[in-house]
Amino acid sequence: MTRILDAAVLGAGIAGSSLAKALADKGWETLLLDRQSFPRHKVCGEFLSPEAQGTLQALGISESVKSLGPSMIERIRLIFENGAEVNIPLPNAAWGLSRYSLDTALHLAAQQSGVRLQTGTTVTTVRPKGLGYSIETKQNGEISSIEARSVIAAWGANKYAGLPGYRPPHSAKPSYMGVKSHFRGIAMEPVVELYFFRGGYLGLCPIEGGLVNASALLARDAFANAGKTILTIMNAAARRNPRLNGKLALAEPVHGSQAAVAPVHLNHTPLAWDQLPLLGDAGAMIPPLCGDGMSMALRSAALCAPLADRYLKGNLSMTGWEHAYTRSIKREFAGPLRWGSFLQWLFHMPTVSSWLPNAARLAPPVAQGLLKATRLKPFQM
Repeated sequence: MTRILDAAVLGAGIAGSSLAKALADKGWETLLLDRQSFPRHKVCGEFLSPEAQGTLQALGISESVKSLGPSMIERIRLIFENGAEVNIPLPNAAWGLSRYSLDTALHLAAQQSGVRLQTGTTVTTVRPKGLGYSIETKQNGEISSIEARSVIAAWGANKYAGLPGYRPPHSAKPSYMGVKSHFRGIAMEPVVELYFFRGGYLGLCPIEGGLVNASALLARDAFANAGKTILTIMNAAARRNPRLNGKLALAEPVHGSQAAVAPVHLNHTPLAWDQLPLLGDAGAMIPPLCGDGMSMALRSAALCAPLADRYLKGNLSMTGWEHAYTRSIKREFAGPLRWGSFLQWLFHMPTVSSWLPNAARLAPPVAQGLLKATRLKPFQM
């Protein structure tokens, strides 16, 4: 007789690992799958906004994350090609923390709660079967089948043909690429610096161990001839902003920390459900300049966990789970995504660097208000 799991979570990033742990803490037999092998470096701003910390506590992982020694971040600094800058204080301290360390800690916490973690495993199909689902996987060329009463998709922004949530990319939309690298030797205040230039922007965020994470979102057509390695692309981007170029001139890249992803398509509206509940970037990806992607991933897990628990207990139908989760995702994410898209458009206007710094100095609440509009509200248990 086939053993049927209570829950299978597809994707072992921030959202998936957090949800799997939350379900295991409730006593449910949970499998966490990912096609990647860990630990790994991933394109990410590696910035945990102040709004994330209440969600970390609700998920029971705050102490695990704090023990990693994140850098404290007190403000955000926007720096334009012409050298003008805008400084925006944060309402509370944020954390700078690498995904390499964070994913490892979340996996350990999930396993300690009883989650079965299986990495290096590709999910090829998900099909309804009886009162649950059949999941076909491939690992080292071997095909396997798993059955689970519930399946949650947390596989990130990439959509795979044949799986729930797949949407063919719309060719008319601008296409971006993301690149990242860690560096040594960059003197940083407790601040995230966002450097803007023609064709994109690059953020510097202090992380644990005195390192700095550099991550960029770049228009693919603007950097088509920038080179074939991540570091040559980043250097080409840095040359478009003199202050950034000076900052990186003497920095030493950390071997093996480079990562890239392309194409990147930004969601303007959240999608909470498509045959399966969608978590994190699988459902909504806020423009990276807003710095709240990690917080949104955690929040989606915190919103989904109690509903999944009620469903598995038989106290909520699948339709009720879908409706409740969709309402909560729209309520929490619609505003930040809308304002994030506006800021993404605004900062790509060629004239923005000429008037925004003066406007921010004359009316600081305006800049703070725009930042606040992209942020999640404090998490309510």
